[in-house]
Amino acid sequence: MEAFLVSTGIVALAEMGDKTQLLSLVLAARFRQPWPIVLGILVATLVNHGLAGALGSWVTSLLGPDVLRWVLGVSFIAMAVWMLIPDKLDDDEGDAAPRFGVFLTTVVAFFLAEMGDKTQIATVMLAAQYNAWAIVVAGTTLGMMLANAPVVWLGDAITRRVPLRMVHRVSAAIFATLGLVALLGGA
Repeated sequence: MEAFLVSTGIVALAEMGDKTQLLSLVLAARFRQPWPIVLGILVATLVNHGLAGALGSWVTSLLGPDVLRWVLGVSFIAMAVWMLIPDKLDDDEGDAAPRFGVFLTTVVAFFLAEMGDKTQIATVMLAAQYNAWAIVVAGTTLGMMLANAPVVWLGDAITRRVPLRMVHRVSAAIFATLGLVALLGGA
């Protein structure tokens, strides 16, 4: 039970203000369909954290901390720029569903955003520490859901009053800040 509770708590706290929490807000603002988004986050997290134990150790041993820091920093800044570029859905289609549906779009976007994230790395370390892979993955997944599901439901209500352009600008500013912090060697 300790592995489950510690995993849940660490990931829920680590996720506060994280890029995937911002992604949850942006998805909620864009699609206004909370259930497919929340289910997509659940599936993406289960797959990502399930693979984290196997792939995380390999990637960490392959790339040193300095290389990882630069990759993350540049990725955050690239995401900030991307947030400022309106795509066709924003301009022409309003709240229409994406080509592959809200659920699949969420699964892919969330899975990719979680790659190399601190919660993915935490999952690898916790699984190694407790030697209880399934329990740790269940705990880290619950932690992700505790941090992100409320953002989807509350984010939808908030973004009905706040323009999507404003959400993109604020998100871009946060991503840029995270990128600069990573590049400058911050925690």
